[in-house]
Amino acid sequence: MHRSDSSWHAKIHKVPALNLIRFECMTIRVNDLSQHHSVFNQYMAEIRDVTVQNDSLRFRRNLERLGEIMAYEISKTMVYEARPVNTPLGISEGNVLETQPVLATILRAGLPLHQGFLNYFDQAENTFISAYRIHHDDDDAFDVEVEYLASPDLEGKTVILCDPMLATGSSMLLAYKALLERGTPSHTHVATVIASEQGIGFMQQNMPRETTIWTGAVDKELTSRSYIVPGLGDAGDLAYGSKQ
Repeated sequence: MHRSDSSWHAKIHKVPALNLIRFECMTIRVNDLSQHHSVFNQYMAEIRDVTVQNDSLRFRRNLERLGEIMAYEISKTMVYEARPVNTPLGISEGNVLETQPVLATILRAGLPLHQGFLNYFDQAENTFISAYRIHHDDDDAFDVEVEYLASPDLEGKTVILCDPMLATGSSMLLAYKALLERGTPSHTHVATVIASEQGIGFMQQNMPRETTIWTGAVDKELTSRSYIVPGLGDAGDLAYGSKQ
């Protein structure tokens, strides 16, 4: 579906980055998974490595693996209920999710990450959103356009909104605003592989309190065209090939 609504459109200019020390003082919690020793960091190193990036199959699979680990970590925060389970020899009791989340993904770079989440939340409903930048030739500003949304009802549900890169945060915020046309989630988990300090600060200032941010790394810099440094490059191109 195509939209001209101003809530789905924004012109973005570069602003100074925020200092990480402010994160703990803000309402929205940030979970940086790179701070823990696990195989997660192995996959993070590989998706950044220019040599490993030559293998697009491995790049996609590593994004998928990162999504699986993030899904596991997010699952620890959810509500469970006890249910009887019939085994061949009797009845056991299992703790299962009380409700399934809705997995929301920004196309196209988010697809491998989304698949990782879907591998773990395999009964979840799914939402897909398009969001892309239109750069201006005369300055470093750009427009973000959201043109497509396919989503179930989201009212009162837990949403996991994922995209590999959180640079300025503008695309993620506009994607969230688009989701509100399908209802207001009770809680939103923003999941990203690499975030900038500026992007996290922007999300903390503009997202509702019922938000948690999950990231695999926080990088300090953005270029004049708002690309994360050191980052990893263009996740969509690395996963699916270059575009015109």
